[in-house]
Amino acid sequence: MKILIVDDHPLIREALRQVLTALDKELTLLEAQTCAEALSMADRNPDLDLVLLDLGLPDAAGSDALTQMRERFPSIPVVVLSASEEPRVVTSAIDAGAMGFIPKTASNQVLLNALRLVLAGGVYLPREVLLHGADNSRTGTEAAAGPRAEDIRLTARQRDVLALLVQGKPNKLICRALDLAEGTVKIHVTAILKALNVSNRTQAVIAVSRLGLKLPRA
Repeated sequence: MKILIVDDHPLIREALRQVLTALDKELTLLEAQTCAEALSMADRNPDLDLVLLDLGLPDAAGSDALTQMRERFPSIPVVVLSASEEPRVVTSAIDAGAMGFIPKTASNQVLLNALRLVLAGGVYLPREVLLHGADNSRTGTEAAAGPRAEDIRLTARQRDVLALLVQGKPNKLICRALDLAEGTVKIHVTAILKALNVSNRTQAVIAVSRLGLKLPRA
């Protein structure tokens, strides 16, 4: 297993090195302090299994680093590690294609469990986001009325589409990746949203995390 840590604080990187060794005895850890270093490191290591990314890098504002990483290396899962827990920051990361969002206040065990989930094809989001959702207009009763994991019926192709949708890819890129017509992708997306009982892509990502759905690696 090979993971890239991207954070400009040496103490954070050192702490992560100590915690992440519990993931795999053969774990290889790479480090970068800036967005530019991270992109260069990913270029030289196409076999990366995961990128653990801080949003507060000196050469990239907000989710810019995440956006660049997802655009250049769409097959590498990126998990955001952030000092902020504001819903708008979490939502922005989801929209940019993050496969997980872990607050820096999380315990070591939460961090490890979250990364194991993402490495297995799942999505991890903070409990508060799962409870309240990205759209505050949805009430707790409506959220509770959502489907259970065992009730979700998606075809293999719909799961492929959902995996790319979770990464923040627009329909045109999903068409290209799966060699499908745009109309076919729209039909699949509509069916996916209906199956998850949500109305938009951000809510779909939250539902995937809440339900613990495992998706194919795109």
